Amino acid sequence: MSEIKVNNIQSLSGTNGPVVSGITTMASSGAMSLPRGDTTYRGGRGRGVFAGGATPTIQNVIDYITIATTGNASDFGDLNLGSKGSAGYSSATRGFISGGAITASPNVTATIRYVEIQSTGNSFDFGDLTSTVNNVDGGGCADSTRGLHMGGIGSSNDDTVNYITMASKGNATEFGKLIQGTQLNGGTSNSTRGISCGGNPSLNLNTIEFCTIQTTGDFQDFGDLLSSNRNNAAASDGTRGVIFGGYANPASIDTIQYVTIASLGDAIDFGNLSTAALNGGAVSNNTRGVYYLGDTTPGGNLNTIEYVNIQTLGNSIDFGDISVTRKAVLACFSDSHGGIG
Repeated sequence: MSEIKVNNIQSLSGTNGPVVSGITTMASSGAMSLPRGDTTYRGGRGRGVFAGGATPTIQNVIDYITIATTGNASDFGDLNLGSKGSAGYSSATRGFISGGAITASPNVTATIRYVEIQSTGNSFDFGDLTSTVNNVDGGGCADSTRGLHMGGIGSSNDDTVNYITMASKGNATEFGKLIQGTQLNGGTSNSTRGISCGGNPSLNLNTIEFCTIQTTGDFQDFGDLLSSNRNNAAASDGTRGVIFGGYANPASIDTIQYVTIASLGDAIDFGNLSTAALNGGAVSNNTRGVYYLGDTTPGGNLNTIEYVNIQTLGNSIDFGDISVTRKAVLACFSDSHGGIG
């Protein structure tokens, strides 16, 4: 084991600094590297957050888990505007609840809300989406600076993609268009690409689409899911995107599938959930993908959270329980997902 003894530590001018008694020695078979980069991105991360949803009553509850452990979700705080069908995305510090359906007329909100992920507490207003109607049940994804809200429904299925700069506050800007207007699409990313998985314009889609997050423009074809489905959820470790569950008419499915985000191609079978599920939400760190199962059709609401190790293949493993059993496309995000790097 290396031992370091320091006689004194002073500034370059030698005029100040603490003095530590001892003799400076160092022995190591390797090299010592000090931490680099913004301290915001070092240590202390690994929290997954689940916000909103319905029981079927629209909820304002926010709860969280520590992704690297197992256990039941804990209370985080409340949404300042309860919603279901909101898109979720995040940076290493902030998580966003974007659009959705609310109880007050006209029952749709363009509001983007945010929380500080490493604290607990209620959400704050950030700004508004570009549409006041077509923003329920859209997908979300992000890199370390930009968050994308992909598609949705209001009077019709929408192909619009919005983006925000997550470190600031303000209204969203149009990014481009999906290949096809859709809702109930899963979303995830690496540090370069965002992807949209499946959805429902009129019939379920098997399409996977992608964009380059730091540009603007229309989405392009990536490949196909194993089957046409909607109401799925996706998570990433920066290399693989894992897509959990969904609804393939006439019932929910237990399929877990994956893609390699940096390439193009069709999804590949990963394993299975403990039960067929849809309407849940997924979060991740650089190792695990964690999925709250939402509900099952036919059946009812579930309280189960399960996880996979993203770089292996196999069935999901029990993680714990959600604090309030609910469904309807929760806004889900983490401070350590694959888009952050």
